[in-house]
Amino acid sequence: MTAVLQVGQLSVEAGEIVALLGGNGAGKTGLLETVLGFRPGRALLFGNDVSSLPVEQRVLLGVGYVPAGRRVFASLTVRENLEASCALPLPERRRLTDEMLASFPMLAERPHARAWLLSGGQQQMLALARALMNRPRLLLLDEPTLGLAPRVVGDLLERLGTLAAERCAILLAEQRAGLALRAATRGVVLSRGRIVRQGSAVALAADAELADLMAGG
Repeated sequence: MTAVLQVGQLSVEAGEIVALLGGNGAGKTGLLETVLGFRPGRALLFGNDVSSLPVEQRVLLGVGYVPAGRRVFASLTVRENLEASCALPLPERRRLTDEMLASFPMLAERPHARAWLLSGGQQQMLALARALMNRPRLLLLDEPTLGLAPRVVGDLLERLGTLAAERCAILLAEQRAGLALRAATRGVVLSRGRIVRQGSAVALAADAELADLMAGG
């Protein structure tokens, strides 16, 4: 079976959640940016070398991205944020926006609220819904649980599980190893841009050296 994503020794299959672990400076964001095309580097998407493709073409191939810090369009409403993230004709964008609002009750309660007025949890769900507007086959998330209340974290991880069950491949970059491995199928630990450990989520969660590996930077 062809991996949805292959970057060096890292691969992600359809329906799999891979936790990309490491402390600050480990290289997690840099790896995600290489996949997206913000940084140079070789990446295979859906079996094809996309190293020469710009970001927008990779998105059209089926890559969704939830950046660290959410980065929603603060002055736009929830609905406008969703519509602005999709390049389809307006009627289709509006249909997909209605679908996303129906799928995210937290957002459906405030569709006309400016994004800057939302809570941190609502903004994170908006960032996720925005990434899903283009029906990605590969979803990249950078520190999505940072600053969120436990209940919202639980909702987010449950949502990722549902997406994986629908055959979306997910690469979840996190410093909070315990949380990430709870949702993941496999885990990969980075230190200074290099993979220093990888294995099943169960095996990594039980690894006595995990904390030291995470602290390696």
